[in-house]
Amino acid sequence: MNSLMHLLSPNSMHALGWTLLHFLWQGTAIAAIAAFSLMLCRRASTRYVVAVVALGVMLAAPIATCAYLLRSEPASVPSTSQNGSWAVVAPHALAARANDAGLISSSPDQMSWLVEVWLFGVACLSFRWAGGLLLLERARRKVSEDVGDPLLHLCLSLQRRLGLTRPVRYCQCQWLDAPAVIGWIRPIVLLPITAISGLSEEQLQSIIAHELAHIRRYDAFVNAFQIAVETLLFYHPATWWLNRRIRSEREHCCDDVAVTLCGNAVEYARALTLMEEWRSAPALVMAANRGPLANRIFHVLRLPSTPARTRNLGFVGGVVCLATAIIAGNVLFGISYPKVHARAASFAPQGTSHILSLFSPAQQTPAPSKISAPKPSAAAPSSPQTPQGGSYIDGMKTAGLDNLTADELIAMKIQGVTPDYVRALHAEGLKPEPDGLVAMRIQGVTPEYVHEIRGMGFAPDVDQLVAMKIQGIDPAYVSGIKDAGIKADIDQLVAMKIQGVTPDYVRDVRKLGLQADADEVVAMRIQRVDVDYVREIQALGLKPDVDQFVAMRIQGVTPEYIKAVQSAGLKFDVDDLIAAKIQQITPEFIERAMKHGLRDLTLEKLIELRRAGVLDSQADL
Repeated sequence: MNSLMHLLSPNSMHALGWTLLHFLWQGTAIAAIAAFSLMLCRRASTRYVVAVVALGVMLAAPIATCAYLLRSEPASVPSTSQNGSWAVVAPHALAARANDAGLISSSPDQMSWLVEVWLFGVACLSFRWAGGLLLLERARRKVSEDVGDPLLHLCLSLQRRLGLTRPVRYCQCQWLDAPAVIGWIRPIVLLPITAISGLSEEQLQSIIAHELAHIRRYDAFVNAFQIAVETLLFYHPATWWLNRRIRSEREHCCDDVAVTLCGNAVEYARALTLMEEWRSAPALVMAANRGPLANRIFHVLRLPSTPARTRNLGFVGGVVCLATAIIAGNVLFGISYPKVHARAASFAPQGTSHILSLFSPAQQTPAPSKISAPKPSAAAPSSPQTPQGGSYIDGMKTAGLDNLTADELIAMKIQGVTPDYVRALHAEGLKPEPDGLVAMRIQGVTPEYVHEIRGMGFAPDVDQLVAMKIQGIDPAYVSGIKDAGIKADIDQLVAMKIQGVTPDYVRDVRKLGLQADADEVVAMRIQRVDVDYVREIQALGLKPDVDQFVAMRIQGVTPEYIKAVQSAGLKFDVDDLIAAKIQQITPEFIERAMKHGLRDLTLEKLIELRRAGVLDSQADL
C-alpha cells in the first residue's frame, strides 16, 4: 500500500482525500432523492430501476468530484477581512474558525492518513469478496450433482415458458437450504434436497421460476456492480441502505414473475414462509429466501405493507437529510477550495447568501450601512407565473391547485413542477393530483408529449401517460403500429412495447398470413413466435393460426420435431402435433414402435402404447 501511496502526487492525494469527505454529503443527498423517487413509484420493477440508477449516480459522484478538484487550483484560507458579497462570507469565516481551532486541516499528512485508511478498507472488502467467490466455486464443484430427469423436465418447461434461451444447468446439493442461482456467463440453478423434498410440486415450480427470473433479468451482473460500489464506498451508510433496497426490490420483481407464471400467489407465499428459516445462502448467490419475509408476503398478496404515518415520517426525514446535505456540501466545499467557491458564490442567487450568512460570526457580517442595495430597474418585468413578490404557493393557487399539503408542495418543488407546467396540462384536458404531477415530471411527461398522444385519438390518464413514457412509447411508435394494421389501446401499446413488439415485426407476421390483433401479437412475442419460426413451420406444409402457433411454441413443437414425425410416415396436423408433444410421443418412441412391426399407427394408438408401457424396456420396468 505504501508503494501505491508513493505513486500519488500531493495534489492527487489532496483531491482524493477531499473527494472522500465530499461523498459524505453527496451520498446523503443522493439517498434522500432516491427515497423520494421510490415513494412515488408503484411498481417494483420501476423502483428497482430507480434504485440502480441512484447507485450508479453514487459511483459517478466521487469520480466527477475528484476530476473537478484535480483541475482546480487549491488555495489557502483567506483572512477575515471582507471585500466580497454576503454569499462568500460564511464559508471563508467558517474555514478560518475551523483551521484556528485545529478541527479541519488539508495538510498532506492528514490527507495521506485518510486515503490510507480508505485503501485499507477497500483491500479488506476486496479480499473478503474474492475469498467468498473461491469458496463458493469450490463448494459447487465438490458437492453438487445434476438433478434427475423428472425435475429437469419441469425446469426446462419453466425455462421455455419464460422465454429464456440461455443455457442453464440444474444441480441438487446439500450445502444450501434454499434454491439459489450462481454464475454470470453460465448460470447454475442450485436446488437443495430440503426444498425438493419439503415443498409441493406447485410450490417448487414457483420457486424455480423465481430463480429463472433472476437469470432472465441478468441480476447477477447487477449484484456484482453492487458489490463493487459497496467495496469502494463502504464508509457511507447510504450505500449499504440503497443496496439493501435494490436487493429487496429485485426479489419483489422476481416474485411477480413467479406468481404470473405459476398463477398461485397463496401457494407461493406459503413456500416463502416454509423457507424463512432456511437461511444459509451466501451473499454472492441469488437465493429464493433473500429479503424480509413480511414485505415479500405483503407484496405477493398485494397487501399494503407500509402505514401512511411511516411514509410521512420517512418523507420528512428525507427532506431534512437533503437540506442538511446541501448546506454541509456548500460549507465543506468552501473549506476545501475557498477560491473556487468564491468564484462560484459570486454568481449565486440572492437567496443563497441568506442561508450561508447563518454560518458566519456576527462581528464579521458587513454593516448594513456599507452595503449598497441594487437599484430596481423600471424596465424589469414581473414574473409571468406569479404576481410580483408572490410565492410558489401563490403561483400554484393561480394555476388551480389549492389546499396543498406541505409534503405535496415540497415534492412538487423538488421535481420542478411549475405553475406554467400545471396550466399547460390543464389546457390539454388533464387534471392530475399532486402525486400525479410529480410522477409525470419525474418521467419527463411534457405538455407537448400529451398533445401529440391526444392528437392521435387517445385519451390517456395520468398513470397511462407515465407508463407510456417509462416504456419509451413515442408518437412514431404509435404511428408505426397503426400503419402496420394494429388497432391498440393504451394498455395494449404498453404491453406490446414491454414485449418488444415492433412495427416491422407486425408487418412481417401479417405478410405471412397471420392477421393477429394486439393481444395475439403480445402472446406471440412472449412465446418467442418469431418470423423465422413461422416460415419454417409453413415450409413443412402446415398452416397454423395464431393460437396454434402460440400453443406449439409453449409445448416445444420445433421444425425438427415435425420433420422427424413426417419422416416416420405419420400425417399429423397441427392439433395432433401439439397433442403428441403433450403426451411425450417422441420421434424415438415412434421409431421404436415401427421397428416392432407396428403399422397403421395413429396418434390415439401411439398415446395408448405410451400409457400402457408396451414398448418400455425391461430395465425401465
